[in-house]
Amino acid sequence: MRRRLALLAPLALAACSGNPGLPMWGNPGRTARRLAVPLAIRVAVPTPTGALLDAAGSQTLAEAVTAGLQAEDIPAIRQDTPLPLDWRLVITAENTGAMVVPRFSLFNADGVSQGQVDGAPLPTAVWAMAQPPALQALGRQVAPGVARLLLSIQAARAATSPEAISGGPQRIRFLPVTGATGDGAAALAGRMREFMANLGFVVQDGAQGAQFGLTAEVRLSRPANGKQVVDLQWIVTRLDGQELGRVVQVEEVDAGRLDRFWGDMAYVAAEQAAGGVLTIIRNAASSATPVATPPTR
Repeated sequence: MRRRLALLAPLALAACSGNPGLPMWGNPGRTARRLAVPLAIRVAVPTPTGALLDAAGSQTLAEAVTAGLQAEDIPAIRQDTPLPLDWRLVITAENTGAMVVPRFSLFNADGVSQGQVDGAPLPTAVWAMAQPPALQALGRQVAPGVARLLLSIQAARAATSPEAISGGPQRIRFLPVTGATGDGAAALAGRMREFMANLGFVVQDGAQGAQFGLTAEVRLSRPANGKQVVDLQWIVTRLDGQELGRVVQVEEVDAGRLDRFWGDMAYVAAEQAAGGVLTIIRNAASSATPVATPPTR
């Protein structure tokens, strides 16, 4: 069986595993831990003024998002004038021509941006009609992403030093995993979000306010003699697109094992790769190389 866990960076090749005797992948039957952080904040959702909707549509969307957050057990209220300690979820929209991208930006009680979640793009004509069913569906669709962002922020703050908390935790933009079979893309992304939050980072979908980008590429070989080789690479970039380094994981598994469910394998892959991602980010942060300001998308 082949196992390899390495961190690749310009002019450097270093092992990331603190214990090379441990296998990269998970043990059968292991129960994956879930991020569970009690929310001690209330989120106010004001009527959007920059969402490219009329008054009725803006109100419907705010109500739909509030209901969606409440369904996710997030303390949320439809409130145009938040209380002093409320956080705010500000809803805007970007018209890209044929499509409109709804954007949900989270601000703390001091008005400091904490992260953003982008909703699924909708055709411009559909958005302009502002039909309640479409806006209500959007509220349900985006609520889990906002809930994940809030949990990530809470966990990141709990893991961050008191000195760093005042400036807020660093943010990472997570781009979709590519090449994974079955539920691998969702499983790998979900696990890595949890582990990076535990290391003190906020992981978000959008680029606004993020210092780094992170994604993963999966390559699965053709079956041979009942086995397949999984090549999983976690790639860390600056937001201007320049690659800073990657964590490479290679494993031989039984053919077809990852056709449907990744389960514990995704858990342990993310668990062991998170340290390498952290090393790449720390090395980049210590560099004096200036970073170009990226576009918002």
